[in-house]
Amino acid sequence: MIYLVAGARPNFMKIAPIARSMRKRGMPHKIVHTGQHYDEEMSGTFFQDLGLPVPDAHLGVGSGTHAQQTGKVMTAFEKVCFRERPCLVIVVGDVNSTVACALVAAKLRIPVAHVEAGLRSFDRSMPEEINRVLTDRISDYLFTTCEDANANLCREGIPAERIHFVGNVMIDTLIEHQKMAAHSGIRERLGLEKNGFPVRYAVSTLHRPSNVDERESLRNILESLNAIHEKMPVVFPAHPRTIKQLKKFGMMDQVCFLEDLAGMDPRASHERVLTIPPLGYLDFLSLMSGASLVLTDSGGIQEETTILGIPCLTLRPNTERPITIREGTNKLVGNEPGIIVSEALGWAARKKTGKKLPKFWDGKAADRIVRVINRSGLQINA
Repeated sequence: MIYLVAGARPNFMKIAPIARSMRKRGMPHKIVHTGQHYDEEMSGTFFQDLGLPVPDAHLGVGSGTHAQQTGKVMTAFEKVCFRERPCLVIVVGDVNSTVACALVAAKLRIPVAHVEAGLRSFDRSMPEEINRVLTDRISDYLFTTCEDANANLCREGIPAERIHFVGNVMIDTLIEHQKMAAHSGIRERLGLEKNGFPVRYAVSTLHRPSNVDERESLRNILESLNAIHEKMPVVFPAHPRTIKQLKKFGMMDQVCFLEDLAGMDPRASHERVLTIPPLGYLDFLSLMSGASLVLTDSGGIQEETTILGIPCLTLRPNTERPITIREGTNKLVGNEPGIIVSEALGWAARKKTGKKLPKFWDGKAADRIVRVINRSGLQINA
């Protein structure tokens, strides 16, 4: 039996195509949801949108400090592994659940596969960077999205036979769901399509501690988004943690927060950036696909906008995905208001750059992963 572990929203997008490829081949597997994202909008709707079955195990760990959350995941996941010892544990991405479950499996001498291995921002102040480095050191199979990642792993002394360049499973999910997302209706509900014609707008997401936990950084970004909003609508689907920080810092008056989209009047105008609850995968993909510009601190969105051909301004000083700058539509701008606004208005005025397709970002990464596992000689029993 193979365990596929997911804990946070981006993880679900990464395990979905792997689970689908395994089902097609009759490969026994179970989905373990750690519950790191415990909000229904942050997890439950994603399973529905992505066609994932109900998880076989739900650890329900919830929130906490990094140490608390990691410890709770390890304790709960160890019990699951003791009940039914899997032949392989597949972890994805770089969240606390990733490193926690990898550590448990490695100490129980269960092989570990890391999907999205080798990505590096070279910024150890980011919790995700610590999670990536540690997970890669203890993994037996390292599945990479790009040749940069291969080079990073080789420099760190990872044996070449453990490294498998397979492509990007996030893009598998995007390609699979683009047509369904086109029918979501979210743009009409938000007043971003009028009389059948699209309105130019920008989309923003924020969740990194360096942006949302620091009062000055968050104020700078909100100031930038509101300045851009004066030229074209800015829609801000807000992570629950970001809303918590806005309230903590007394900044809710800097946004127009719509807690319930059901009662929204699409004809309404909003003086400040339009802030809405988290969206399901299909709604968010539809919203992002129609945007003239995306402003984010998310790694996955840097990749998705590359494929969609949409200009992306990354509100960070660095990225673990440099391929999105070199071969895609991404640009690093940090969180200084003057830079963000000038870059945003300049990029939004340009035409879309056209879809980009880095090597193996072709919708077949999950199939490559499953082929490697099939050839590995693992005894995969139901």
